[in-house]
Formats: sequence, structure tokens, C-alpha cells
Amino acid sequence: MSASPATITRVSTAIEDYAVLSNCRSAALVSRWGSIDWLCLPRYDSGSMFGALLGDESHGAWSLRPSDPDATVTRHYDADTFVLVTRWETPTGVAEVHDAMPIDEGVEAVVRRVVGISGEVDFVSEVRFRFDYARAVPWVRQIGTGREHAILAVAGPDAVVLRGPRLIAVDTAHRALWTTVAGESVDSVLSWGPSWQEPPAPIDVDATLKRTIEWWASWAERVQAAGEHADLVTRSLLVLRALTHAETGGIVAAATTSLPEAFGGERNWDYRYVWLRDAALTLVAYIDHGYLDAAHRWRTWLLRAIAGDPADVQIMYGIAGERDLPEREITSLPGYDGARPVRIGNGAVDQYQADVIGEVMVALDAARTAGVAETTFSWALQRALLDQLVQWVDRPDNGIWEMRGDPHFFTHSRAMVWAAFDRGIRAVEENGLDGEVDTWRQLRDRVRADIDAHGVHAGGWFTQHADTDEVDASLLILPQVGFCAYDDPRMLATVERMEQTLMPDGWLLRYRTTGVDGLAGDEHPFLACSFWLVGQYARTGRRDDAVALMRRLTAVANDVGLLSEEYDPRGGRQAGNTPQALSHLALVGAADALGATAR
Repeated sequence: MSASPATITRVSTAIEDYAVLSNCRSAALVSRWGSIDWLCLPRYDSGSMFGALLGDESHGAWSLRPSDPDATVTRHYDADTFVLVTRWETPTGVAEVHDAMPIDEGVEAVVRRVVGISGEVDFVSEVRFRFDYARAVPWVRQIGTGREHAILAVAGPDAVVLRGPRLIAVDTAHRALWTTVAGESVDSVLSWGPSWQEPPAPIDVDATLKRTIEWWASWAERVQAAGEHADLVTRSLLVLRALTHAETGGIVAAATTSLPEAFGGERNWDYRYVWLRDAALTLVAYIDHGYLDAAHRWRTWLLRAIAGDPADVQIMYGIAGERDLPEREITSLPGYDGARPVRIGNGAVDQYQADVIGEVMVALDAARTAGVAETTFSWALQRALLDQLVQWVDRPDNGIWEMRGDPHFFTHSRAMVWAAFDRGIRAVEENGLDGEVDTWRQLRDRVRADIDAHGVHAGGWFTQHADTDEVDASLLILPQVGFCAYDDPRMLATVERMEQTLMPDGWLLRYRTTGVDGLAGDEHPFLACSFWLVGQYARTGRRDDAVALMRRLTAVANDVGLLSEEYDPRGGRQAGNTPQALSHLALVGAADALGATAR
């Protein structure tokens, strides 16, 4: 029986309806309905070839699903891997689609295997290639021979071969129709390569899938997680690995760009780069769960990225340490549900954020404490960063949230300056390293005195910055880095103030955007902040509140355990770029806090 042509109407896809594939060099987003709507090869930050995530099918997509529009669907990852299994049930039969990005070095590909489970299922594969953020429609031609069908798409520097069932040009797409029967498997393999080389060669799908599954399973089996949220902790650590570039060691903040923080608004940013802060926090999560090899690799990345004059240190870099990340708007993609502009690059690269050196010093101190030996080069780098911080100690900044208004003395930033000097002092006094410890101690104590004098409101709570009575969720980090105790009266007052002003729906906002934000519109609660609050509750005797908030937070992970940046509690949907490293590492930290304070 042969399948009959059918046109599958695209369902408007919620952010939580996407699963991610990864080969630890790039990532693809696959909708619940079987469409790959985001794919950038060969790196996370390459131009998209499938950009429907930020538009529609005309901006590039690859749909693979039954021709029956009423087919029911469930999905899961194959154990602790990023091989996605989507199960389709129709009146005539059941079939699965196994999606993966091969982990093999030098193979930039997506494998989609259709497996017949029972009966027979008519399938439609429909692909539209649109390279360079849909700015380049490629030239496509048939290159298959005999029974081996293949098309080659070429535009500019990019070339893609798609092998599998015979694809026929239909308007601006290529479509294949076939019937899969029980016990049969049908493979489609998309392979990328530079356009000036020979087209990518075929791969052994059986062997490739086996290696990919074994690689992820081997990495995940080292995770030690227990308790109610063990599965999500394991998945979160896997997400952090999926966002860590295999060759360079750079850890990107998310796999996407321009998914809106406020639907229809302008808060749309490109997160496919390495923020020193996020990467440092991810490093701590790795270390806490025994992945010391990640500490070695990331420290090596750091040494390369910021080598040179410490006065030129940036808050973020490209995946290989690139410094030039200019922010610009892309008009070829209309945006997620019309949220404009779509941006590539990130203007925050030019900001001064005083907390960053502190985050790096805290992470490297954790690595040193865990047994990662210092080298002459690595300690020299940390000394140079501290020497530069001596020069910048009284410089206002844009803060952890990358405010686009005027700089201020943000309390969190000042506390992280304190933490940077504190970790430098600890390295000298406890590890026998050399440094200007007297200068660092003097400045550490002066910064603390400054926070005590100017960063605490008369009502007893820490303030967002020295010129306001507002609070900010980043203040929850102060006890995490040892600036104060979790039960310090000022922290307890700060949490109370947050509950009064930043939790209108029971979810924690980063801050009130009417202050120093510098942007129009509002945003939704930031998931990482609410996870930080779980840890604060757990460590101050509010375990019931911690457990209740943790359950509410983990309930918004999607069906395959992924979290984006923010959550819209009124609309009941995820918002912002996905999957978000900071959300997942904060989940891990919250689960660790609950475990450490268990009754």
C-alpha cells in the first residue's frame, strides 16, 4: 500500500512543546508534532537552516510524521540520552520516530529513523532548506543513484545532503510519501558539510545510533542523584553537557536566539554564546556532582578566551573565545509569534558587569577545593583578574541582569567583588599561593563596609542598588557565596520584601522593570530565581515552603524534562530561550539544597 499525498497543517508550537537534540557542537529543536524547526550547523551559533521557530515553514523546517492529521503522539528520550523517541498511533498502526544528532566527531548530521511497531502507518517527510537565517534559498538537485535516493542543497558556504525515501519537489519544498509496516525501519539522514568540498558521505545509521546512545548513557551513569527530583537533576546535568561544546569547552547559555521573554515584546536576545557568569555557575554544578574533567576543560577554555590584557576582559565570548559579537537585527525572520526584533549577537558584550570576576573566582576556588591543581598559568590569570579588579573596585556597572539603563552600584555586584577578593585571600592563606593579600583584604573589607552602609534599607533588607529601596532576586546569591548567613536578619527581611513585591503570582520576578531596566514592557518570572528561593527556604527552616515551591517549579518542565528561561504563570507556558542552562543548573542547586537539609 502506498501513502497518499497529504498536507500537514502546522500547529502553532508552544516553547514547551519542543525537545532538543544535541551532538555537543550544535542543537536542533523538534516539535511535539515532528517538525525540526530550529537547526544551526555546524555550531550552536551558526546561521539557521531551519528557522521556523522564529517564523513558519517558509523559513525552513523538516516535518516527519504520519499523514493522518489526527494521529496521537507521545514522546520520551531513550533513557539518559538525547535520542528522542516519538510514538505515533493511528487507526491503521503504530510507529516510532527516533531522532538523534550523531555524537561522532566530524559528523554534522541529524538522523531520523522511522520504526514500524504494529500494523502500517503512512508517513510524510517534508523539508524546506533556508540557509543563513532564511536569507538564502539553496539550489537543490537530485544526486541519488539507483535505490539510494538523495538530494543536495547548496547556498554560499553551506551544503546539505538528505538521504532517505525519494523526495520530490513540491512548490518550495521537497516531499516524500511512504508506508512503514511493522518490523520495518526507514532512515532519513541529513548531513552538513562545506559547499566547496565533496558532499558528506553516507553514514552507518545502526552503528552511529549505537555509539550515540552509549556515549550519552556513559556520561549520565556518573550522575549521583536521589530523592523526588532525581530524574530531573539527571536530565538537567545532561542539558548542561548538551550545551557544552565538545571541542572548545565553551558552555552556551541556551540553544536559541530571540525567543521572547515577553510575548510580542522586544526582550528577545541571542543566548548562543558563553557568558563567563553562566559558565562559571555551570562549572560549580559539574564539580558538585563529580565531573572534575569539566573543570579542567572549562578552565582551559577560560585561559584561552581571556588571555591578554585583563582590562579587556569581557562578560561573554563566542564558543571558541571569539570577542566580536556585535548585536544586529535580522529582518528575514519575523520572530516567534511576531515578537520582534530577531537578534543575532548580543550588545551586552560591551557592558561592564562587576560581578563576573567574582563568579569566575568562586568557580575556580571550588575547582581548587575539589582537587583540580593550579598551574602557574592558571593562578597567574586569577592574580591578573584581581589586580584589574583593584583598579575597578569603585566602578558602577550594569549588573547581573544586563540593565540597559545607567550604571549603578548594584548590591549583588558589590557582593561578588567582595567574593572575588575573598577567594583570592583564601588561595594565599589556605593553598600557599602568592598574591597581594594585604591589598585584597583591605578592599574586601572596604566593599563589605560599603554594602553595609549603602546597600541595606532602613527597613532592614538588602536593596537592588545604592539608590533605591527595591529588592532584586540576585540578592539570594549573597549567602550562596558566603557574604552573609542564610538566616542573617537582613536576608530574612530581603526574602520577606521579595515576597511582598516580586511574587504577584507566587513566582519570583528578577526585579520590577519600572526601575533601572532601560527597556519598554515587562517580563515573566525568571525560573532560576525561584529555584534560588527554594534553596533559601530550605536553609532557613522553611522546608514546607521549599518543597511546595520546588514541586510547582518542576511541574512546568516539559514532557521531556526541559526548561526555558522564564515562565508565564497566567498563560501557563514557558517563555524565553530554551533549553536554558541557568534554569537547569539552578534546579540542580535547589535539589541539592533540599537533599542537604532533609529531615
